[in-house]
Amino acid sequence: MTATDPHSGSAGGGSVIAPVINFLPYQKAWIADDSRFKIGMFARQTGKTFSTGGECADDCFKAWIADRRTRWVILSRGERQAAEMMTEVIKPFTRAFYEVYNTLLKGGEPTYSEGEFRAPQASGPDAVYKALEVGFPNGSRITALPANPDTARGFSANVILDEFAFHAKSREIWAALFPVISKGQQKLRVISTPNGKGNKFYELMTAEGSVWSRHVVDIHEAVRQGLDRDIDMLRKGMADEDAWAQEYELKWLDEASAWLDYDLISACEHPDAGKPGGYLGGLCFVGVDIAARNDLFVIWVVELVGDVLWTREIIARRRISFAEQDALLDAVMRRYRVVRVRMDQTGMGEKPVEDAKRRYGETRVEGVLFSTASKLDMATSLKESFQDRKARIPAGDPLLRADLHSIKSQVGITGTRRLIADGDSDGHADRFWAGALAVSAGDMGVVDYAYQPVARGTQLQDDDDVRDPYRPPLGTRLRGGL
Repeated sequence: MTATDPHSGSAGGGSVIAPVINFLPYQKAWIADDSRFKIGMFARQTGKTFSTGGECADDCFKAWIADRRTRWVILSRGERQAAEMMTEVIKPFTRAFYEVYNTLLKGGEPTYSEGEFRAPQASGPDAVYKALEVGFPNGSRITALPANPDTARGFSANVILDEFAFHAKSREIWAALFPVISKGQQKLRVISTPNGKGNKFYELMTAEGSVWSRHVVDIHEAVRQGLDRDIDMLRKGMADEDAWAQEYELKWLDEASAWLDYDLISACEHPDAGKPGGYLGGLCFVGVDIAARNDLFVIWVVELVGDVLWTREIIARRRISFAEQDALLDAVMRRYRVVRVRMDQTGMGEKPVEDAKRRYGETRVEGVLFSTASKLDMATSLKESFQDRKARIPAGDPLLRADLHSIKSQVGITGTRRLIADGDSDGHADRFWAGALAVSAGDMGVVDYAYQPVARGTQLQDDDDVRDPYRPPLGTRLRGGL
């Protein structure tokens, strides 16, 4: 990228062509590619945001010189990333270009501002997001915003999706954005490092017959083309081969972060699972994920057949009352011989758990407070049951598969492992946690039950002495216990 620099004179008094910014060859190739739909997968810290910001600023200055307007919107992972893009990339580029082009341009300098972007909601007040902007005297603008479906559908402009693989709800953002930019001839720039396979970025990079112009630059290619990095030092410093492979060598390491990978999920699918009519009358365990508002309320029922937990029914409902949730659980307790129910007791789950215990007894209903430790314990039970092929789940259910696959494992700076949903599941991985509750309910050890005979004709005096019709007979050996 070059310009005539009036401040760099030759001995003869003329001007020379000098670069505004010294881009590396792979960065020049990215900027020079004028395709309408362009996507780049670059290793971390190789200048993907830097060079894309340069293309954006260059386009605005060319439009200014040509006396036309252009509009760019940058959608970043969050407000902090949007602010970094604006302050560390767009502003410095704008100032550098203006120093070179100011003798060719008419009017004042570009201005920088911070404002609000308001998105009307179906109900309630508008959603408000911080918007950072560069305005040019000819009317061109560059706006940086956090990415979400609201901001994605709010503009008809050239768009940059920065670190798109890390955007929460990437598919929703895409569904909101693409119809807007497709109305005209707006350009779309998508850049990121990989982040597993469970996002829209992976689909765009790997789809066959695509109209996208793709650029791929890993750390080795970037260094070969002049990037000043010590690869051996970086690799040793990172001390994590999986993270190195994904962040610097651009490997699609879905298995490195997904708690349940697709192969593991597929291995446990069975066409006869998930059908209440397949119930054999055996002992059952139930997991209940409590929800309100937009999250899913889920009941997951498994039947113990031999040493395998067969899914008999998964009930998932959205936006139903607590009374309706209670009625669904009541119906499940009537249909199956339920040994134990594990319920999410966190937050709003306190009262549903208390009510269920009153209806079905303290020995059959257990409330679980979700914490880092308890979630890891339940998720481990679920994963081990899948690995040992001791779980059967419905086949051919894309929502269930996405939910089960959406939980990712992350290790924080303190070394503590956390499980988080990737944001693209139907809800907040509610089916996953209902299944984990059910499987962990059936994985709590074997208890032997004995009894003392009561003389014939003895009158039962206490309501607690009346056997629950859904409770197995005394003397039954159970996996789990009451």
